[in-house]
Amino acid sequence: MKKLFKVALVAAGMLFAGNFAQAQSKIGHINFQQLIDFMPETKTVKSQLEIYQKQFIDQLTAMNNEYQTKGQAYQTKRTTMTDAARGAAETELQDLAKRLQDYQQSSQQQVEAKQRELGKPLIDKARGAVAAVAKEKGYGYVLDTTSEYLVVSPDADDLMAAVKLKLGLK
Repeated sequence: MKKLFKVALVAAGMLFAGNFAQAQSKIGHINFQQLIDFMPETKTVKSQLEIYQKQFIDQLTAMNNEYQTKGQAYQTKRTTMTDAARGAAETELQDLAKRLQDYQQSSQQQVEAKQRELGKPLIDKARGAVAAVAKEKGYGYVLDTTSEYLVVSPDADDLMAAVKLKLGLK
């Protein structure tokens, strides 16, 4: 009987301690995208990305101009062409359209990869600051308010000001 009482007492103590630990978990929130936008490095990343993207835009413009020129030439000469020449011209236009489409997809993937590459240090820095502030202020969880699943977030738990201070932002 004493053993059963001790086991029940220990189990009740563990439940009470578990509930007490849960009650101590504070939840904060921050608009992570807004934090990234506040950081001065964001302008540098955006300008580097625009420069990188411009080379693809220039190439796509040149390819599109070539496609338009050849398409117009085909339209004007189509009625006077032989069947073999018409077929060759149509095949050439189809190939050019496919190359244009493939290059557009490839360049979009490369720009997205470059964006991830350039943005990773910035995101890591912001995450580190959020984690440091959360630890300093005793927050167990910090939610991103840009998430579509966050329904309620009290103003008292907004960590934006503290994280901006941690990063030296105004």
